[in-house]
Amino acid sequence: VLPLTTRDPRRLLEGGEADLAVGYFPELITTIVAQGADSHLHHARLYDTRYVCVMRRGHPLAAKQLSLDGFCEAHHLLVSFSGRAQGFVDQALAALGRQRRVVLTVNQFFTAGRVVAQSDLLTVLPESFLAATGNADGLVTRDLPMTVGTVQVEMIWHLRHDADPAHRWLREQVQAAAVA
Repeated sequence: VLPLTTRDPRRLLEGGEADLAVGYFPELITTIVAQGADSHLHHARLYDTRYVCVMRRGHPLAAKQLSLDGFCEAHHLLVSFSGRAQGFVDQALAALGRQRRVVLTVNQFFTAGRVVAQSDLLTVLPESFLAATGNADGLVTRDLPMTVGTVQVEMIWHLRHDADPAHRWLREQVQAAAVA
């Protein structure tokens, strides 16, 4: 198991460093679909989820519906695999002429959950990933006060593994776990 530090696991898959990538890879999926039969990568959708605002139980904003003003005025923790200081939430806010105050950036959902559960920071996570924070019981979710797209969680593998029985078994196990 390797941590991904990018939304593009192509190098790891093509170089044989990883057998399978699981995550949200919108640009890569678009490329794979556009290449069609010429692509060296295959993919399968595991499930869809939505983004939610996450905060600790007892947070001042946890007792009510989250307004756009309240969201923008709060201090935020950004989960960024690439290290970029802005993400899709910031793009959605910019389209509305708004911005949020990101005061901390981490590269893992687990870390985000630990920090948010013990602070007054807000973060945005895929709803289905709350369990990965290790602190789901100490967290509260609220609908985002703006529209963002859904998360399509996919698995991607290199064509050279397509017919391998062991790899097929691995893909079946991952698909079964995603449904459970």
